[in-house]
Amino acid sequence: FMSHNWIVRFLEIGLFAGLIAHMIQGLLLWKQNRAARPVRYAVTKPQANSTWYSRSMGILGSLLLLFLVMHISHFFVGTKVALYSGDQPHNLYEEMKLVFGEWYIVALYMIGLIALFWHLLHGFQSAFQTFGWNHKKYSPIIKAAGAGYSVIICLLFALMPLAFYFQWIS
Repeated sequence: FMSHNWIVRFLEIGLFAGLIAHMIQGLLLWKQNRAARPVRYAVTKPQANSTWYSRSMGILGSLLLLFLVMHISHFFVGTKVALYSGDQPHNLYEEMKLVFGEWYIVALYMIGLIALFWHLLHGFQSAFQTFGWNHKKYSPIIKAAGAGYSVIICLLFALMPLAFYFQWIS
């Protein structure tokens, strides 16, 4: 039913468009920041002003892109090809059992989710700062909420590959 549901299809397109917009916005922001200071500081102490993960958004985003390509190739492409070619739809349960039965794929998923954790941790707080909601009274609450959000999302996403690999789901 998920393959033919127009609401799911609409959400898929929206997610893909949002991903493309997010990547373009990130690249434009990086370019704008570079143009604002074409000559680098002679002495840099980045740890004094920012976290390592906020300075590593490009690397983390690239890892996430590789993770998404791997995820989409495992679970999305085959299903769509079968759907539009008239073949028998894939059994997603069996597909997940097969894919997540391999230790190295589960390890790659965990690496992707660690990158997602750091990306979300920075992004959550950064979103509030972008809108000017940066205040010494509220920033610790925003940071804590961002950490909680990042942990919960990543743990929930990690449950499926781990559950299949350790055969918690039979």
